[in-house]
Amino acid sequence: MEVTVGGKNSAKAKAAWREISGDNIDSLVRVADKIHSNLPESDQIFVERVRLFPQGCLALVEGVADDLCGYVISHPIRRRQPPALDSLLGEIASDADQYYIHDLAILSDFRGRGLARECIDKLLQMAKRYPTVSLVSVYNTASFWGRFGFVPVEVDECLEKKLLDYGDDAIYLECQNGK
Repeated sequence: MEVTVGGKNSAKAKAAWREISGDNIDSLVRVADKIHSNLPESDQIFVERVRLFPQGCLALVEGVADDLCGYVISHPIRRRQPPALDSLLGEIASDADQYYIHDLAILSDFRGRGLARECIDKLLQMAKRYPTVSLVSVYNTASFWGRFGFVPVEVDECLEKKLLDYGDDAIYLECQNGK
């Protein structure tokens, strides 16, 4: 099998997750722009998340190419206080008590290979020290996340306002760790 990735041929290449480096930001933004054209975030958001919590920021790459096929951005937050869309954190709160999956994005050619499950399993393992994991489900993906134990929870007025920026179908989900 010969696969062309980013204009480069790589024989028998397999997509794999690895830690994102600062050199991957341009490629990450290209993936984000393709998948989230209606939910744009500035490059600085990604640069900051990678700087603040690199272990929660993974790149999906295939072969030796530096072009990303997908990515995940995740980090600790205070419970039910995710950052607003396209906003900087400044820092990871020292009293963070919930793990947050900010974004999991995989290009369509790489879906259906179990790569999302592999990534989510890694994140849930990393998040075990927190009682819950949360995310904002968009594009009607709540049932997908439900396979991993994520369920809708009641949100306060402040969080409800943040969700409006994510679109009409945005739902805040949580998963109890260890379940």
